[in-house]
Amino acid sequence: MAGPLAPQHAPAHRHSGEDGNPGPGPTPLLAVEGLAKHFSTRRATLKAVDGVSFTLEEGRSLGLVGESGCGKSTTARLILRLLEPTAGSVRFRGRELTTLPQAEMRRVRSQLGIVFQDPYASLNPRMTLRNVVAEGLRVWHPEADIDRRVAEVLERVGLAARFARRYPHELSGGQRQRVAIARALAPGPSLLICDEPVSALDVSVQAQILNLLADLQDELRLTILFISHDLAVVRHVCERVAVMHLGRIVEIGTRAQVYGNPRHPYTAALLSAVPVPDPARRHDGRRVQL
Repeated sequence: MAGPLAPQHAPAHRHSGEDGNPGPGPTPLLAVEGLAKHFSTRRATLKAVDGVSFTLEEGRSLGLVGESGCGKSTTARLILRLLEPTAGSVRFRGRELTTLPQAEMRRVRSQLGIVFQDPYASLNPRMTLRNVVAEGLRVWHPEADIDRRVAEVLERVGLAARFARRYPHELSGGQRQRVAIARALAPGPSLLICDEPVSALDVSVQAQILNLLADLQDELRLTILFISHDLAVVRHVCERVAVMHLGRIVEIGTRAQVYGNPRHPYTAALLSAVPVPDPARRHDGRRVQL
């Protein structure tokens, strides 16, 4: 991996509408503008997120990629209001989230699904899978509908309804992550934020989860913000890619643009570290072979 490179003041954006990049049109589902989170210490101020801006259109996918510690996960938590921003704007369906009262924000969160990195830590070991998946349903759904909805989302992620009676320790890592995805999908969100959802899994299981997410996006017309340090993974699952470095987005464009013709030296450095597969087996399809 190349050493640190100072990011440009503005990211290397592509021309609007070029090669599939969103051009003028309807209001995006998610619009982030100038988002910042600074942490003050006795000696200095840490700019974990420093002026991040991007849009995400409904039914599309954006990969937020960069090294560990660059601000990707903090950006996700700011969007969800799990952290309060130092500055900036987050608009979801045209509605400003950063100033919403917490009671209103709780309602909005039913439309924002989140899948975390570690399926071992994100599921309560004392709860059956039925209760894990039902956590986000009880506020908005009648109790009589919960069992039906739990069975429905478990089957959608490839788990039979009988799994509802099991506990997390009875499952493999891949099955646990399927449950985490089912829990995120249960309230019926329009935006799914996936924060390193496969990095804790074996390589063969990663491919299964990535293909599942691709299928779910097609079937449910989900909008996905996919966060990862792995450029090879992001290339398979995201239509557009934003590269983060030191709290800033330094380049953003379509998959073909960013991987085929990177404009920022940090993007080029990241790509140079990605192992290149046998050219005879290389393909651009969405199905993942790992």
